Amino acid sequence: MVFMLVCIIYYNYYEHNLISFHSNDKLGGGLIRDYFIFLIPFSIAFIIQSFFLNQFGHFNKKWFWIILFVAPAIFTLKMNFNLRHLFIRNIWKDDQQLFWLRCSKWFAGLFMVIIPVYVLWKLKDSPREPFYGTRRLRNAKPYFLMILCMVPLIALAATQADFLRMYPRASVVGSWDLHPQYAYYLLHEFFYSLDFITIEIFFRGFLIISLINISGAHCIVPAACFYCCIHLGKPMGEAISSFAGGLFLGIISYNTKSIRGGLIVHLGIAWLMEIAGFIAHQF
Repeated sequence: MVFMLVCIIYYNYYEHNLISFHSNDKLGGGLIRDYFIFLIPFSIAFIIQSFFLNQFGHFNKKWFWIILFVAPAIFTLKMNFNLRHLFIRNIWKDDQQLFWLRCSKWFAGLFMVIIPVYVLWKLKDSPREPFYGTRRLRNAKPYFLMILCMVPLIALAATQADFLRMYPRASVVGSWDLHPQYAYYLLHEFFYSLDFITIEIFFRGFLIISLINISGAHCIVPAACFYCCIHLGKPMGEAISSFAGGLFLGIISYNTKSIRGGLIVHLGIAWLMEIAGFIAHQF
């Protein structure tokens, strides 16, 4: 799996950009291309694991194949959903329009994921399982300690040029004529945070918990491979570290059957990266 991801990352950053976040801040390219960028690593990871562990039982289960092919489709549609543009362009103009086009993608993305995932949960797991990842945590303190441990790493990352080109994500608000500007900064961070809720519901809720009864712990690595591939348009260091982060958060979700711990960590790190970016740009 690691070799596969190394090849994908090398090709993306040194040969040809598979994904771009710099065109209207969304994935570039067509639906089919994006679908296979997600599907291929996700499915190959399952195949490689099965051969190494000599365990093929999940390939005989209908829901395994449904999730394998439907999950990349859900996320591809989430990343490429643009119908909101028509609505926003009829209401706002100029910089207001740019702001709401940017923020609405995170709001729309949440529903683009939650609705199909909820339908799948109702069909597959609702009699025996709360909606994916919504179980309560017994103790949240370890997750806040994890965030604290990330502070020096994020501070180091904030010294890198590719990090500062991407963060803080809210810096774009400063280039627009919006008043009061602080309110738009806060609104931007709120909508940006919705994307992390979407990510946790999908990757650590849906992909992990829906597959526990099908493939057991073998769902963690494929989900992390999928998760890594959605970061290909971000700084290379972030794309590389996302695989380790996906494994770590996947293990947490697998053991707690909750996304709450992962959400605490993910949101905490995201906000720290925003703060680090703001501070670094002042010096």
